[in-house]
Amino acid sequence: MDFAAALAYGRDQGAALRRLTFHDRARRLRALGTYLMERKEAYYALNLLTGATRRDGWVDIEGGIGTLFSYASMARRELPDERFWPDGKVEVLGRGGTFVGRHLLVPREGVAVQINAFNFPVWGMLEKLAPAFIAGMPTLVKPAPQTAYLTERVARDIVASGLLPEGSLQLVVGEPGDLLDHLEEQDLVAFTGSAATAARLRVHPNVVARSVPFNAEADSLNASVLGLTVRPEDPEFALYVRELAREMTGKAGQKCTAIRRAIVPRGLVEAVTDALRAELDKVTLGDPARDDVRMGALVSAAQRDRVRESLERLRQDAEVVIGGEGQERELRGGDREQGAFFDPVVLRCDDPLRSGPHELEVFGPVATLLPYDTLDDAVRLGKRGRGSLAGSAVTYDRAEATDLVLGLASTHGRLLVLNRDDAKESTGHGSPLPQLLHGGPGRAGGGAELGGLSGVRHHMNRVAVQADPTTLSAITREHVPGAQVQEDTVHPFRKTFDEIKVGDSLLTHRRTVTEADIVNFAGLTGDHFYAHVDEIGAREGIFGRRVAHGYFLISAAAGQFVSPAPGPVLANYGLENLRFTEPVGIGDTIRTRLTCKRRIRKDLRPGEVRPTSVVEWHAEITNQHGGLVATYDVLTLVERARDGFDPPLPEAEAAEA
Repeated sequence: MDFAAALAYGRDQGAALRRLTFHDRARRLRALGTYLMERKEAYYALNLLTGATRRDGWVDIEGGIGTLFSYASMARRELPDERFWPDGKVEVLGRGGTFVGRHLLVPREGVAVQINAFNFPVWGMLEKLAPAFIAGMPTLVKPAPQTAYLTERVARDIVASGLLPEGSLQLVVGEPGDLLDHLEEQDLVAFTGSAATAARLRVHPNVVARSVPFNAEADSLNASVLGLTVRPEDPEFALYVRELAREMTGKAGQKCTAIRRAIVPRGLVEAVTDALRAELDKVTLGDPARDDVRMGALVSAAQRDRVRESLERLRQDAEVVIGGEGQERELRGGDREQGAFFDPVVLRCDDPLRSGPHELEVFGPVATLLPYDTLDDAVRLGKRGRGSLAGSAVTYDRAEATDLVLGLASTHGRLLVLNRDDAKESTGHGSPLPQLLHGGPGRAGGGAELGGLSGVRHHMNRVAVQADPTTLSAITREHVPGAQVQEDTVHPFRKTFDEIKVGDSLLTHRRTVTEADIVNFAGLTGDHFYAHVDEIGAREGIFGRRVAHGYFLISAAAGQFVSPAPGPVLANYGLENLRFTEPVGIGDTIRTRLTCKRRIRKDLRPGEVRPTSVVEWHAEITNQHGGLVATYDVLTLVERARDGFDPPLPEAEAAEA
């Protein structure tokens, strides 16, 4: 296969994707999610061939499609309707304010190459595609061969949808060949698989020579800790046992986030073993197409053989207490000789510092119980995994939860505290979420996927831009304090969203603050703080005199700049970044400059018929000496003209919203 041509094609065709704004990409991603959801039953049918039950497939198929909806929503809600992303605040670099700087994020002009594992053929592709696509970067997917037929079907539908610009997605099924030899500096690699393979690919000569970003998400020996304060009769005890059983048997234990090490107070090991045995006895094994089956087969006979071999090695340091040879359960459909079925197995290691449970991962329905005596011991055992994707602590004691989280935080990518209060809504130990980090240090690969918009940032280049305020405003399309403004005879609040331009500004009339203003505001609000109403106390305080309430100042400023007639400004949408910089006393005179900082276009929500968008205004209140006394940003909801981007939201998106 000509991988050089495939990568060159993606880089060249990616220009069309980069020309779209974040909101354009989000709309297409949202529409794609709806398109795929309508075809999910075909994916579920293929999912059964992987050995996974429908419940397992729900996590993979609808979890992956849900990631598209999540990133579409995050992009429309939090990113500008631009092709670039102003990042962070404006930095003033010169005393006179004529030299400023700011960071911008722009798409990398390469291809995001993803090399995926076999266990999540749909989610694995879509959770990487979503942030890359929002960032404006084309993707080349290389799935694991064992389940590539399911990935291929979804990819074929994505192409057939016509929703993504040409070149946004390429699929390679088979060996990677010399793919990495043809990477260039603007490309990046996202790998999911074993730590050994990640280590080998990370030092590929071309990857190193061209400084190609390499993100690895490797299988890890994840641990779950049962708190010392938990008793068998507590809800947390039952939660721990159910979560451990679920993580062992979901996807037949073939999850990079599954619990491999169960760290349990020494005095509760027997109770946990008995309760876990009873819970695992409920797990029915067999044909994943049957409704009465909770756990299907491993992905292949070869994988079954690897699990058997790894289990035998692990038994050198631990003894089997649940399952094992001669303890096979009834098979509900399927063939034990030819099928890749494997019964759940639990081991116990009474010397928990032995290396086996902390070094050897059995990638199947296998976990090891590790007893501990103190919280410090539990933390020490958790860290022996040398870096994990996910960990959990099950306890209702907040002090204990704090010690466990802070003790384990340096070696984990994500930590769940599970108890009776959050159990009903918790997505569980092993469920990555689009809004939160998926990755981990050390053995887990040292990478980071998802994590909300940080997953988008990973696919972009951060550049520092230095200029004068007016030029920087023109480049970023956001008003920078100190930049030139536009004033005309039309009040900014009399303009529709389509008429308002960044830099439109109003300098208000003056107002002198009186004692009556302060007294009346105190009476109205009930705020009788001494600095405002106590002459003696104020004189002895830090200001040396009575001063106006800060909230009076922003209220008075609103009175200065608001145009009271109806529309096109419909409502105050919020206030952000408020700072009071100088006190204002009786007899001081204030005035306000209001300037359009940026325009935020928003789509119609379900049930809305009146198109609106948001204008962010920068307000500066100054005193009679021209000194800044307060600064903040005001968000207003403003009428806009209807355009071609307001189709009714599909049902799936409406539900997600």
